[in-house]
Amino acid sequence: MTRPPRLAVVYDDGAVSPGELGVGLAGTADAVFLVPDSPHVAAMRPVLRQLGAVHGLTGDAARDAALVRRLAPDAITTFSELMIRTTAALAEAAQLPYHRPATALLLTDKTLQRAALRRAGVDDVRHASLASPADWPAALAAVGLPAVVKPVRGAGSRHTHPVYEEERAARLVAEVFAGLPDAPPGVPRLVVEELLTGRPSGPLGDYVSVESLCGADGVAHLAVSGKLPLVRPFREPGRYWPHHLAPAEERAVLDLVTRALGAVGVRHGLTHTEVKLTPAGPRIIEVNGRLGGHVNGLARTACGVDLVRAAALHALGRHPGVGRLRPGRVHFQHNGLAPTEPCRLLGVHGAARVRARDGVSGYRVFARVGQRLPGGVMTRELDVVWGIADDHDAMVRLIRGALGELSYEFGFADGPRTVAAADCGAWQDGAARPPYDAPAGRRDADARDDVTPR
Repeated sequence: MTRPPRLAVVYDDGAVSPGELGVGLAGTADAVFLVPDSPHVAAMRPVLRQLGAVHGLTGDAARDAALVRRLAPDAITTFSELMIRTTAALAEAAQLPYHRPATALLLTDKTLQRAALRRAGVDDVRHASLASPADWPAALAAVGLPAVVKPVRGAGSRHTHPVYEEERAARLVAEVFAGLPDAPPGVPRLVVEELLTGRPSGPLGDYVSVESLCGADGVAHLAVSGKLPLVRPFREPGRYWPHHLAPAEERAVLDLVTRALGAVGVRHGLTHTEVKLTPAGPRIIEVNGRLGGHVNGLARTACGVDLVRAAALHALGRHPGVGRLRPGRVHFQHNGLAPTEPCRLLGVHGAARVRARDGVSGYRVFARVGQRLPGGVMTRELDVVWGIADDHDAMVRLIRGALGELSYEFGFADGPRTVAAADCGAWQDGAARPPYDAPAGRRDADARDDVTPR
């Protein structure tokens, strides 16, 4: 009797949950999970064991390569940004299709990725790397202001800040370095890039993301996700299908993404590329070598397509049966974002009223009551509300109405506060306290950062 195909999933915190893996992988393959020793894996291990065999990775390249060869999977993949390099090394050891290690490095090192895009003539965003705060003067001279400071490797806008003023920038760089993991001397840990300014986009975001499937037949772009406006500094509160772009701008975006994927050497699997919509045309924010966060849920509700299943079938060398994903009505997800000030979630109020609103398909809380929220500028979702509208204007009205029903209670160092959900996501309407002073003229809706009232 022929055994079912075996798929190795290198798992850690990432774009899909164990529940999504269970649904998407059902009936496609026997899953084996290769996992690092991390707090997230420790919490999820009981769930993973219900879905398949779980094997620990040691971090020793030779021992982990021997493990994957012994397990003899037919394919390997990951949905975690943290595990892309590891998956590439394991795939090479087992002679399985995946990103090549050199490509995985370009996909996960923002400095090397920018250099590759520039060499290929795809995008010429000014950038410079920093191994220590002493490198800041040279980086400033190369990039200029305004700029963005962010880790060379990371996701979710962790430690990512705009900088406008030279004096403040030098202090900020020193503060960010203090919060980063140690690295050998001379190894870049931060990258400074020119700040891309988006075109006027009204109540919608000035950037999009593109989900693509790469294989032997080339690049197939599955969907362009529209975005809700960023919450300062670069926190993402939501997304929607279909996008709002005119046909010519959509073609320009897709052409840019195709060239960017070629420049970093992507030949296999799903990718998630973020693109800024500027007055001069689309520009690459970054190319990611895995499925985008929350996109699988959007694909399932909007088009009835499971992208985890598609990724698994593609990894196994089978046709995923997925084409362009563009629903007839507007499907959206909105995430409330945790405060940038450390606190504890004490309660969520109004969930039943949100679920009862016309156009809302569902509401789910991610954070647990009593959970400690560490603060900071990383995108950290409290919840998600999703639904359907007839057009983009109706979507905006629907989301605003839903947020008006909802509030959170947080315990801060100075006591408990109730915060409206409208102050914790897109189009923050209430009083907001930025973590540092932005120059005059930038204190507008796009410059708001903190979600706690004064």
